[in-house]
Amino acid sequence: MPSRPVTQKIRIGLRILALAPAFAIGLPAQWLAMRFGSGLARTLPVIFHRYVLRVIGVKVECSGRMDPSRPLLLVSNHLSWLDILVLSSLAPLSFIAKSEVAGWPVFGTLARLQRSVFVERARRGKTADVNREIARRLEGGDAMVLFAEGTTSDGMRILPFRSALLGAAQAATGGTDSASRVQGVNIAYPRIGGLRATREDLPVIAWYGDMELLPHLADFFALDGVTARVSFGEARVIGAGSERKTLTQSLESEVRQLHQAAMRGE
Repeated sequence: MPSRPVTQKIRIGLRILALAPAFAIGLPAQWLAMRFGSGLARTLPVIFHRYVLRVIGVKVECSGRMDPSRPLLLVSNHLSWLDILVLSSLAPLSFIAKSEVAGWPVFGTLARLQRSVFVERARRGKTADVNREIARRLEGGDAMVLFAEGTTSDGMRILPFRSALLGAAQAATGGTDSASRVQGVNIAYPRIGGLRATREDLPVIAWYGDMELLPHLADFFALDGVTARVSFGEARVIGAGSERKTLTQSLESEVRQLHQAAMRGE
């Protein structure tokens, strides 16, 4: 690893020190809230992630708004571990994550404390069971986030969306007066250090492929500020008769347009 300027080393060190109390206090508090069924289990992650983003120098901008209706499934693109912090800072949310995440150091613990639902994507026979669990959570009032690409991208493009888990929103009818809704969401990181991000800059933010985590985190913590832009699309009602593949293609197209606009600074 190349030697860093002293200012970057100091910035990394100060940020790690500032994060330590949040983890030391926030994680046990969330565990207790979940253990005793407290409503704080939904709201504590919002406070935690807002603090973490402030410490690591991430400013969040929003375009549009999250639909207030429930049940609500948010269908998003996915670039980085940072996406979870950004979205979680906006409202109480839980995530649909691939099963491998549960075993990751630190991030696995955070995912469990976020009340995530873990999916074994390689076992298609489990899709119905997972959809039932997600539907149960949606019917219980949890807004859920599905990273529809199934993996992280390089931050410059949107990968094809998968349709299988949209069946959970179809199953969570929520009754006649509150039909399930799905809403496309785009996450982009258009500026780094106040300057427009380029293709060469984005690997410092996007975490994909076989990138090693610790060097990636060190590079990110050394940055002089990042702007995250969250763009909400149109919420769509989904019912038992909705065509999932058509809906998925529509969501993918919308998120792709939102991403291009965000990266252009619109």
